Amino acid sequence: MAKAMLGFAALISMMASMASAASPVTFVFGDSLTEVGNNNYLQYSLAKSNYPWYGIDYNGGQATGRFSNGRTIGDIISVKLGIPPPPAYLSLSPNDDALMEGVNYASGGAGILNDTGLYFIQRFSFDDQINNFNKTKSTIKAKIGEVAANKLCNEAMFFIGIGSNDYVNNFLQPFLADGQQYTHDEFVELLISTLDQQLTKLYQLGARKIVFHGLGPLGCIPSQRVKSRKGECLKRVNEWVMEFNSKVEKLLRTLNNRLPNAKLLLADTYPLVLDLINNPSTYGFKVSNTSCCKVDTSIGGLCLPNSKICRNRTEYVFWDAFHPSDAANAVLAEKFFSGLFSSAPSAAPGPSHQGT
Repeated sequence: MAKAMLGFAALISMMASMASAASPVTFVFGDSLTEVGNNNYLQYSLAKSNYPWYGIDYNGGQATGRFSNGRTIGDIISVKLGIPPPPAYLSLSPNDDALMEGVNYASGGAGILNDTGLYFIQRFSFDDQINNFNKTKSTIKAKIGEVAANKLCNEAMFFIGIGSNDYVNNFLQPFLADGQQYTHDEFVELLISTLDQQLTKLYQLGARKIVFHGLGPLGCIPSQRVKSRKGECLKRVNEWVMEFNSKVEKLLRTLNNRLPNAKLLLADTYPLVLDLINNPSTYGFKVSNTSCCKVDTSIGGLCLPNSKICRNRTEYVFWDAFHPSDAANAVLAEKFFSGLFSSAPSAAPGPSHQGT
């Protein structure tokens, strides 16, 4: 835990320097926890959230491609940094000047492994997202030259949140090959060795400041609780997640030693999310073991237009069977940044609407 907290302190220091920068550039990679609409542009993707009731608590009350009733943690972090949330990669034209101001490559269903989420048909795996960033880098180079493009990438912040689907939509699904082919020890080594290559590729493309968001307690999300007879957290899944986080932290230290000027950090959000789930009333929540729209199934689990959503959405930690609510994201983002200031943190902002 001490090592994790040291990494978190260094992360806060990096965030503070970013906040003081004139126009911090951020590149975001990940899955549905950070997506802002890329999959809406993938015609055959089954991993979309472009329908009611998603976005009901976002500005305008309409679905935006975010897998939430409102904002993602990334949206809230961007506001705290004084910048607009980076737009979805596919929402920009290939030669758009906005590419130089930050881009979000995240895609619902994405994983570290290319075969993760195959049954969603279309999604950008982490390898795909890195390839898309490579295209962005080429565009930036054409606009401002190689030296300036490298400087921009060296100074930018890279936020990566991926790996949940490698468990939830791969290893933990009994009808998929990986869960049958590998022991967990073998599977986590495959994840780490693949991630090693991917982070090294990002470094070769100019990334120096990388924040990797560790996985939360996946055994406690509604889609996993339904596998327990009593609706409890799945202890073994949480143990696997903690092992993954520990191995990622070790990998990042290795890469920092191996790659000159690399500053790769693990944002260990596991204890923050677990405390929110175990002690919801501390944060103003009443329900943390089931979803607002009552779709706790081990596959699917999204809020469909015919779902009956809860009216008291600010009292639920989970929006659907996989994703936190806007209110939960606000609390987590606030806790994430509370170390920035010596004074007491302000109350987490609530969503724009309270009822249906």
